[in-house]
Amino acid sequence: MSVRELVVLGTASQVPTRHRNHNGYFLRWDGEGILFDPGEGTQRQMLRAGVAAHDINRICVTHFHGDHSLGLAGVIQRINLDRVPHPVAAHYPASGQRFFDRLRYATAYRETVRLTEAPVAADGAVATGPSYVLDACRLSHPVESYGYRLTEPDGRRMLPALLAEHGIKGPDVGRIQREGRLGDVTLGQVSEVRRGQRFAFVMDTRLCDGVHALAEGCDMLVIESTFLDEDEQLAVEHGHLTAGQAARAARDAGVRHLVLTHFSQRYSEPEAFERQARAAGFDGELTVAADLLRVPLPKRHP
Repeated sequence: MSVRELVVLGTASQVPTRHRNHNGYFLRWDGEGILFDPGEGTQRQMLRAGVAAHDINRICVTHFHGDHSLGLAGVIQRINLDRVPHPVAAHYPASGQRFFDRLRYATAYRETVRLTEAPVAADGAVATGPSYVLDACRLSHPVESYGYRLTEPDGRRMLPALLAEHGIKGPDVGRIQREGRLGDVTLGQVSEVRRGQRFAFVMDTRLCDGVHALAEGCDMLVIESTFLDEDEQLAVEHGHLTAGQAARAARDAGVRHLVLTHFSQRYSEPEAFERQARAAGFDGELTVAADLLRVPLPKRHP
């Protein structure tokens, strides 16, 4: 049975706290695993969350600030130590190649796994998985930063009543799915579009076109909300979002499940982020992320 869920490994911005580790997010998408922004301590958080190195097929880094990338060295070495049996791809801003090189070879170890470097230099598709296309989109931060989006291709849902009406049953159901037609009956006459699921990951950024493009129509949006609304000027100066800004972007994009994360250490009340997101008009599913939380993607639209 396929599983699509977000495993939250860390939720702190800039510095960890007693209750929040540096960033780290693991997405289970059917038989693949994608690790986003492994900050310091990600290896230990993976252990606590039940995520193994063998689960990782792809690593996506939004930018090279330490709280989003210092865990790369340990994760890459662990992938090699555990002799992960499949190749692993790494996506990151091309302008940060020197940082990636330093982290990949921070200390001596034996390389046993093929790690494919796939730096991102422009908006657009960066990879295709078994059931998704992975896109990157430029964000607005003091250093080059990209957000990521998974889009599952649309499929077809067969409608039993219409199949019966046209006398199609047994092996002929598979045949019309494969060939698109059975005699005078087309696939469109006995099925409907099954919209592919969409997931977006947006970290350190001001509001910009990239935020809206990544969020558009997503089933789940994981997005930074470093500051509360009263500190919006600080957010603008440092290249971040407030809870209200993130929620309005999600509302306008038609997001179904909003996950807020990347919280400044200055705030001790997580409920304030939820209150401000709701006050901004977002009325879908809402999660204020906490370390080690597991968040399933919403069920498909009926």
